[in-house]
Amino acid sequence: MKRIDTYPTHQLGDLRYRAGHVFPFGATLKDEAVNFSIYSQKATGCTLVLFRHGEPEPFAEIPFPESFRIGNVYSMLVYGLNIETVEYGYRFSGPWQPDQGLRFDDSGIVLDPYAKSITGRTVWGRRSTPENTFLHRGQIIPEDYDWQDDTFPEIPIQDLVIYEMHVRSFTQDPSSDVRHPGTFAGITEKIPYLKKLGVNCVELMPIFEFDEFENERGLDGRRLLNLWGYSTVGFFAPKAGYAVSSPFGMEVDELKNTIRLLHRNGIEVMLDVVFNHTAEGNERGPTISYRGIDNKTYYLLTPDGMYLNYSGCGNTMNCNHAVVRNMILDCLRYWVSSYHIDGFRFDLASILTRDESGVPMPAPPLLESLARDPVLGRTKLIAEAWDAGGLYQVGQFPSWHRWAEWNGRYRDCLRRFIKGDAAMAPELLQRVSGSPDLYGNRGTAASINFVTCHDGFTLYDLVSYNEKHNEANGEDNRDGCSDNFSWNCGAEGNTSDPEILSLRFRQMKNMLTVLLLSRGVPMLLSGDEFANTQSGNNNAYCQDNEISWLDWTGLKKNSDLYDYLRTLIAFRKAHPVLRSHTHDFGHNQTGYPELSFHGLNPWEHDWNSHTLTIACLYAEDHVKYGTKQDAFIYLAVNAHWEDHDFRLPIVPAGFRWKTEAASSPYAGFRETEGLLHVPARSVMLLTAT
Repeated sequence: MKRIDTYPTHQLGDLRYRAGHVFPFGATLKDEAVNFSIYSQKATGCTLVLFRHGEPEPFAEIPFPESFRIGNVYSMLVYGLNIETVEYGYRFSGPWQPDQGLRFDDSGIVLDPYAKSITGRTVWGRRSTPENTFLHRGQIIPEDYDWQDDTFPEIPIQDLVIYEMHVRSFTQDPSSDVRHPGTFAGITEKIPYLKKLGVNCVELMPIFEFDEFENERGLDGRRLLNLWGYSTVGFFAPKAGYAVSSPFGMEVDELKNTIRLLHRNGIEVMLDVVFNHTAEGNERGPTISYRGIDNKTYYLLTPDGMYLNYSGCGNTMNCNHAVVRNMILDCLRYWVSSYHIDGFRFDLASILTRDESGVPMPAPPLLESLARDPVLGRTKLIAEAWDAGGLYQVGQFPSWHRWAEWNGRYRDCLRRFIKGDAAMAPELLQRVSGSPDLYGNRGTAASINFVTCHDGFTLYDLVSYNEKHNEANGEDNRDGCSDNFSWNCGAEGNTSDPEILSLRFRQMKNMLTVLLLSRGVPMLLSGDEFANTQSGNNNAYCQDNEISWLDWTGLKKNSDLYDYLRTLIAFRKAHPVLRSHTHDFGHNQTGYPELSFHGLNPWEHDWNSHTLTIACLYAEDHVKYGTKQDAFIYLAVNAHWEDHDFRLPIVPAGFRWKTEAASSPYAGFRETEGLLHVPARSVMLLTAT
């Protein structure tokens, strides 16, 4: 027996409809109908526009009766729609008064901000037909995926080894040897590789729908596209062009399959999310969605209706407005509940702290809502704690003991020290310790430690170039960061000099060793494990070609580096003292301080000294950490251009030192003398058990 409120009350041609449900926003299946619900405060009217898949003209337009509006929400139930073939958008009526922030134009069709699937870019790099200029329409997604009892790994954040990757660049090169290159499915083919390397979390660069043709241009026969995707069109929809199955409307299932298989193999999935701005740009940008629905709600504006630009991309989202705040919260809840996402890295997250005037707030309501939300209760939240407006909050990002941060100070400090800046030694001790100067009351896991990420040089380029080489971007090498703290080891770029090449690989191993032996959460850039290069391009956002694509031939050519990193990751996993979430330096049941720093002689190190020779000693208490036995871990770092001997600290009777890793083949340990010979610009890792 049907309830009376399931019957339609209105009809337009063959379509029957009635007043809908305010929540949830978006287009959702409800009994035998589709419920459409959308917000606009300033609009004077709204029309639902329905298309058949791929057709340029709508087959129906249904104005919302005034009785279908509750508050500032228009909602409607439409019956008899074939969700396999229907696409939809909206027309909004209202004043066109840009100087007052109002940009309504009912001659155009706008995208639902809550659309779960978006048409227009279903095959990467394929343009729409000239007669179909409207690109972005919503599609209706049934929430019927069978997760097969998938559970979230819920790996403690301090135990993660994060691997940042770009979905397309990871497998697009033919050398990747996958059946479906450049796709979510391609990632699943590389799961055995990821497991063998030892990483347990992949962080995917933006996978929310974006337009790769944004700012398309040609240069020297290359087609420059928006490869990275830091320009969101729709926050609820996966990038269809990243799915081999998207022409069949299966991109949602393909992504969920990938996540399920990663989880089955003990690997979490984080998403790099971009809520600080959208693809609509500034006053000269296109109207895709938010601008034509309620411009004053979604963006930070000046009193005369211009766009404030703290993102460097033309506009800034009004993230702490109640409606936008709820949209972001709804979005993250959706990705956690519907896609089983384990965590999020927030691009230019300091924008999320700004109020409607652009002023930073000490306790932003958005960040507190995310920190305390029950659905996100076990989700990792990571901030890129700065923005393009000059706000830098590393160590000071509002956290509620839930937020971690990309530690940009760790990156800069380690780079400078390893290339020979002795003045960084005092700070390096803080960074290796988990940055207690920054996160003393939050724990070491608040620090996401990294040497490289997508934004900047790869690890190999960091030791191969003194200057950025972004000429291929067509911006006269003006784009990209100029302060890279890099060193080419004696030659700019490619070289066949064996001494320079040897030094470069030693320097890479040095930085990786310190990274994996530091407290905090290590993050690696995909391809660094086999010395992938971008030929000195430190801002390859537009390079959908061999500059950005991982060249997997490097895995065989540079297998020694790959094996070295595998060893370090396995070592870190085997020793929980390295992953301690506390800033504990005190003595434990071994009789030694849990973490101590040394110079060339044990127990002789001045925390304020400028030096290029540092050693650290971890004392792992088997009772505290549940290991089979006590262990002492000793790391000697010689960033000097001369060889040095380190005298090892005395350990209890019965303990013997053994070498675990050395970045130089000429390093040596003279056990009878208790001396460790560490050649110039190299590191050694020993354990005593």
